[in-house]
Amino acid sequence: MSNYTEMNNNMMPQQPEGEEKFEAYYRELEKLPPLKEKKKRSFMPFMSAFLAGAIVIGGLSFAADRLNLFTGGGTSQIGSNSSGSSYVGAGLTTVSQSTAALSPSDVYTSASPAVVKIENYTEPQMSSMFDDPGMWQFFGMSPQAGGGQGRGGQYYEQGNGYGDGGVDSGSEADQSQSDDANLQLSGTGTGFIIDKSGYIVTNEHVVSGAKKIKVSVEGLDEPLTATVVSSSAELDIALLKVEVPSGAELTALSFADSDQLVIGDWVMAIGNPYGYDYTLTLGVVSAKERPITIQNESGQEQVYEHMLQTDASINPGNSGGPLLNEAGQVIGMNTAVSAEAQGIGFAIPSNIIVQYLNSVTSALGSISNT
Repeated sequence: MSNYTEMNNNMMPQQPEGEEKFEAYYRELEKLPPLKEKKKRSFMPFMSAFLAGAIVIGGLSFAADRLNLFTGGGTSQIGSNSSGSSYVGAGLTTVSQSTAALSPSDVYTSASPAVVKIENYTEPQMSSMFDDPGMWQFFGMSPQAGGGQGRGGQYYEQGNGYGDGGVDSGSEADQSQSDDANLQLSGTGTGFIIDKSGYIVTNEHVVSGAKKIKVSVEGLDEPLTATVVSSSAELDIALLKVEVPSGAELTALSFADSDQLVIGDWVMAIGNPYGYDYTLTLGVVSAKERPITIQNESGQEQVYEHMLQTDASINPGNSGGPLLNEAGQVIGMNTAVSAEAQGIGFAIPSNIIVQYLNSVTSALGSISNT
């Protein structure tokens, strides 16, 4: 019996030594703390840091450019206009555009006192049913007075429209009160003072055919009577003169060099559209050197070259008003607007205005705008 037992003990399967090692290994592993999963790096922090840096650098570059930190500032007189003819020292001069940009509200505050409203009074005309604005509206047309009708199917001339040459309203200075009462208001426009002694620039078509011209100046209770010193229908420029009341002090605007304008520059127009006096509109220079053709009241076509194009709103009554840069300097005179589109207006460049004014030798000794 003992032999059987011994045999059975010998026949019992023995656990291999390798398996005992594996079991011990697994027991040790169970005692170890669980491994933490390695976190994946997110791309978003790097992208956020990059964008923040780009915004900061861009903002600093923009501020440096606007404040002109690296190129310096100041104004200087120029020696020639776009055609190359010299006019420095001949009377009026333009200055390089100021780098000190102002806000639109600051430009308006400083420039609006120099902007005037101009009223054109003419002899009464034969009345007809078309004098009724309702009749014009019925026929889908616009009355000429106070706004002008489309000329040549292309453009509206702001204000009273063209006449035949200059106006000599000075001969009406001694006109009796009874004669004045017979005059009628035929149109309104805008102008701007260029000299504190009372010289005003506007469009020729604003004062064309006038028997009397009245100028309303901000701060004065009564309008002043103006005389036409000189005018050019070819350029659509007129120089007026008013007598400054005793004790009154006028504000004058200065001209900037329109050749320095680039497309995209901010510009502002101040005028009296549709009787809404001293209206400010804002836009950009859309194009330069634009030629436009306008048919005048006699049916003749008039071509204007070198015009500035802008999307600043220009409406009837804005004609003759200043187009200003960001420093409040005159870089053009608002003149016409496309009748077939919106946001397409045209202004005479300041260099052309200055060249014309310097050719008016009878007034050069009195005008000291710089």
